[in-house]
Amino acid sequence: MVLKAAFLFLSPDADPSKHKTIVATPTVELYVVGVKNYDEACKVAVDLVNEGIQAIELCGGFGNVGVAKIVEAVKGKVPVGVVRFDLHPGLGCKSGDEIFLK
Repeated sequence: MVLKAAFLFLSPDADPSKHKTIVATPTVELYVVGVKNYDEACKVAVDLVNEGIQAIELCGGFGNVGVAKIVEAVKGKVPVGVVRFDLHPGLGCKSGDEIFLK
């Protein structure tokens, strides 16, 4: 059985229709998708779950609130994991919560 998983990363200029790829191994298909903010991440996460994704991992730019938003959006249908950075180097050494919850 192949695990279909997704990794969502934050980038202010990301367009999920363009900035995505699939890395396929014999046991894992990893869908990597760039999103520009939490709202877009929630929409993409729900779409991925509806397409059969079985697990979602979030980049370290998602703060605690951002992670909670994704967990709420997918309604417990799949597990959500997190790479942790308190201050993310790709976001000017800030948490996504500081940037996206203004």
